[in-house]
Amino acid sequence: MIKKWIKNIGPGPLVAAAFIGPGTVTLCTLAGVHFGYALLWAMVLSIVATTILQEMSARLGVVTQKGLSEVIRTEIKHPLFRKLCILLVLSAIVVGNAAYEAGNISGSVLGLETVFKNYSISVGGLNLNIFSFIIGLVAFVLLYVGNYKVLEKVLVGLVILMSVAFLITAIITKPNLVDVFKGVFTPTIPDDSIFTIVGLIGTTVVPYNLFLHASLVKEKWKFSSDLKYARRDTIIAVALGGIVSMCIIISAAAIQYQRVGNAADLALGLEPLFGRYAKYFLALGLFAAGITSTITAALAAAYVATGCLGWSTDLKSPKFKAVWFFILALGVLFSSLGIKPIEIIKFAQAANGLLLPVIAGLLLWLMNKKSLLGDFKNSLFQNSIGLLILIVTLFLGLKSILKVFELV
Repeated sequence: MIKKWIKNIGPGPLVAAAFIGPGTVTLCTLAGVHFGYALLWAMVLSIVATTILQEMSARLGVVTQKGLSEVIRTEIKHPLFRKLCILLVLSAIVVGNAAYEAGNISGSVLGLETVFKNYSISVGGLNLNIFSFIIGLVAFVLLYVGNYKVLEKVLVGLVILMSVAFLITAIITKPNLVDVFKGVFTPTIPDDSIFTIVGLIGTTVVPYNLFLHASLVKEKWKFSSDLKYARRDTIIAVALGGIVSMCIIISAAAIQYQRVGNAADLALGLEPLFGRYAKYFLALGLFAAGITSTITAALAAAYVATGCLGWSTDLKSPKFKAVWFFILALGVLFSSLGIKPIEIIKFAQAANGLLLPVIAGLLLWLMNKKSLLGDFKNSLFQNSIGLLILIVTLFLGLKSILKVFELV
């Protein structure tokens, strides 16, 4: 039975790994430090929304054997509206992922530097971080192999390492279980917490994951009869990803002072609890979170670009490889130089804020097309939950855009 279960592990863990990046680790850390267990309910809400949307995306991929961007391109008949949607998707996902890739690689570097010292070389007056190139090379090799099964096994292994690291960290802090359950089941909005809540939900319900999932499931499953495996894979993986995020919040809540500013400081804050081993647990978690997000972000951008432009979505296609290599190379460059492409990231945040409700709306529309999905289209219950999520994502999208332009 266990052997059969392992055999049917699909892209779910990759999707979970994609949303647990360095940004999520840092945001969950700050949520725990500043608000204790009070915002755990927001993570639960995020996981429910993510599970519903990712299940729809997976069902679309298995039944149609196409990626989400391919389906959008073929199903939207109005030329102008189709071009606008494709432009928005390309801008937010491809340009956005190029900007965020530097953060993913930097997060993985941060994990290594927590244990090892900073290694850099000077070239033409520029200081280049060696770890950025090493991580970029690891990601390049895994992506270049172009074998989904190899990629899946490596990333699943890293996700397990990341999960164990943060889970052990949370257990060692000996949290008050009554307070934890209260934070999970009792929604509260402490003073100055609204943007943290928006951030926790926004960093979990990730637009590019919907594209990534629909494209990856068709590599794993070819028949509608496999939907039960895809659904189980999605629910378990996203739930475990949520537990990891909650463990980070619980770990950070153990810190009794407010001087923690980012995920790296968490190791220092936890040293009184379990001594010199703190940095090793955290380093492992940060490294795994960074490298998995580095690979999945580049992979998602490649699937989106090739699907939108009508190119081959085969992992070994030259054009497919060219897209992910471009995204990865930019990330390595920005990370090694320590450059933060603020304006690009602001654009990416604004575009993603607008993209999330648009994609959620398009996904709901597609999931109700009998001509596309037949008997596998959404039920009334699924539409009701989807509509509620759409309203929430619209609210989050507006908040994200207003925050980027400092209007709120």
